[in-house]
Amino acid sequence: MSFSFKDTHDFTCQELEDLFLSVEWSSGHFPDKLVVAMKHFSTVFSAWDGDKLVGMVCAMDDGIMNAYVHYLLVNPAYQQQKIGRTLVSMIKEKYRDYLRIAVIAYDDELHFYSDCGFVKSKDASPMFITSLWT
Repeated sequence: MSFSFKDTHDFTCQELEDLFLSVEWSSGHFPDKLVVAMKHFSTVFSAWDGDKLVGMVCAMDDGIMNAYVHYLLVNPAYQQQKIGRTLVSMIKEKYRDYLRIAVIAYDDELHFYSDCGFVKSKDASPMFITSLWT
């Protein structure tokens, strides 16, 4: 399959709802909020199969030193096709001169992020205040 990749912040509620719920993320139940969030991220790269949104990565940054990957998701029907790795590579390229690129990885995804060059912290743990259930 051939996918296209875009640098855009503009998505419909339906595109975001479909993608986020495909990976069972509770934020997909708030597509109107996701539309606004996408406009405010520093960086949003997306993967498309024709006109279908099948993956995305979103990052925030301080403009010079630190970037934080907040979302990386690929529709399960499109996983194992290097979409996620391509999106991470795009982030690594954009932020290549930054001193840190951070991500909070779920435990069952640690191998993926390790393969992409991330290293698990030995002395830090993620903490949240959240209303989301996933």
